[in-house]
Amino acid sequence: MTATDSLAVWLRVRGAADWQHAPVLRRSPPASDGFRTWCEGPVRRRDPVRAERLLAAHTLALADAARRTPLGFALLAGWQCELLGEAEAPFRANDAWAKAGRERYGLTPRTRADFASCLREATDPDIPLAARAARVYLDVAFFHPFADGNARAALLTLVHVLAREDVVLPEVGPLQTTRYADDAAGAADLATLIGVLNRSRN
Repeated sequence: MTATDSLAVWLRVRGAADWQHAPVLRRSPPASDGFRTWCEGPVRRRDPVRAERLLAAHTLALADAARRTPLGFALLAGWQCELLGEAEAPFRANDAWAKAGRERYGLTPRTRADFASCLREATDPDIPLAARAARVYLDVAFFHPFADGNARAALLTLVHVLAREDVVLPEVGPLQTTRYADDAAGAADLATLIGVLNRSRN
């Protein structure tokens, strides 16, 4: 297993990535909500309980977006309790591993504070919305705050950030490909993909 701290790598990539050239998103609603369609389709066919929990968490995330509730770990933890069907969703207590050991996400005395700072930047008006949504998705993926369900949490956080500004994607399936902490081009490409999905109306 690698000893490299992939979270530290991500934070360097995050600071160097070209976020300013992300596409401008249209705020007209699509014919359908891609997150709900995904839950009702492939997720429900595979696991109806998982689908119901995702939909419940999605409802909470949209309500928080409508209220403009500040994005922070406590908010994500509330959604995560719904996602996992658990009473609590604490921040992880140890290093986390993913991708068969290729990536290790270190835990230091600053990890939680760094995560909080990154989440606050999800409303930075100086960064294009598509970039903020992509960046916060990757923040959740690479901070890996929870013991389980981080990919679902990342997608839900992306949806929440878009919904705060009245953007709903008609499809979310293409977003769910493997992402690597050291891939600066891939980080920027995720913002581009959000723009492509935003322009594809169904």
